[in-house]
Amino acid sequence: MPAAHPVSPARARARLTRMLAVPAALALLAACSASSGGSGATATVTASTPAGSSSAAAVPASPAIVAVTTGGALEVLNPVTGAVESRLVASGVIGDEVAVSANDTVYFATARGCTGEIESVPLAGGTPAPITAGQLPALSPDGTRLAFASEPSPHAAGNCFPSSDNQTSLYKVVVRTLTTGAQVTYPAVPSAQDNDLPEPISHLSWSPDSQRLAVSVSEVQDGEGWNLALVSTAAAHYYLSGAGVSYVSATGQPTPKASYLREGIYLPDGDLFVSRACCAGDPTHNTSRLMWEVTPSGALVHQVAIGFATLDHDSLAASPDGHWLLYIGGRALYVSRGGATPRQLASGLMAAAFV
Repeated sequence: MPAAHPVSPARARARLTRMLAVPAALALLAACSASSGGSGATATVTASTPAGSSSAAAVPASPAIVAVTTGGALEVLNPVTGAVESRLVASGVIGDEVAVSANDTVYFATARGCTGEIESVPLAGGTPAPITAGQLPALSPDGTRLAFASEPSPHAAGNCFPSSDNQTSLYKVVVRTLTTGAQVTYPAVPSAQDNDLPEPISHLSWSPDSQRLAVSVSEVQDGEGWNLALVSTAAAHYYLSGAGVSYVSATGQPTPKASYLREGIYLPDGDLFVSRACCAGDPTHNTSRLMWEVTPSGALVHQVAIGFATLDHDSLAASPDGHWLLYIGGRALYVSRGGATPRQLASGLMAAAFV
């Protein structure tokens, strides 16, 4: 397993102070069955112990959590109670992604301009500092590069689209070197392949070695789209096609043809944590939602939870050591230790990440 993300001594002391004890068993997440579409059936999920741990008791306590409320506030949450410990930004923050560096700097996006603006603020509080235009900030594990999406923001006021029917060129993944400000841009596809149907970026996640990006692509139209691309920042020129780009398969049951990956992130061991949905009917609608750990090829490692078929499950995140997972289901925050059944920690949120 790659080395864990470095943790500052101050942060480690804070964790120990806050987290002297965490219940070993997590509350059962209410779930829907694939056939009922949200009938209230529950799921039985077998907990797993992370590699290198002799027992569940050896798993470290959860780190703190930063979250974005539906009102656009950026807050620090207590990892045990979900209570707000501090408010870093009062309003204007957009989801579904925030990132925290090893030196306790929080990166987030605000609804400024046509593409949003990436800003940063100390975890201890202070004045936010603008960085560049964009949204969905993802910090590389080595702390040197910030990936983000440059695309029309759904929160932008006014008309941010040009008069041309072809919108594909407006969607890009950008990687910025933090020390120099140098940026590398990855369009969706070569200009000759533009097909008038842009495939928006919905989430970004770095591989443990800081060499690849998991790019979650949202719906294009009529239920199509919803892909998870693995992009080599060294070899790729585009985020959807060509050299250095591969796709994670939606394997397992129900049949892959009827399934898709809503979102996915890298875990510290190189596997992926994904929100896997299955759809049917006309008009198309979701009939199940599964939270899985999978290999980069899409093979199931284990199931973390069964979610709510009628709710979106996004803003997936893992703690730097990989022992804890979280995601937003609807507008509720769920956390899971070591792959055990998640419990609801807070509500009224649209993004979250571990500190």
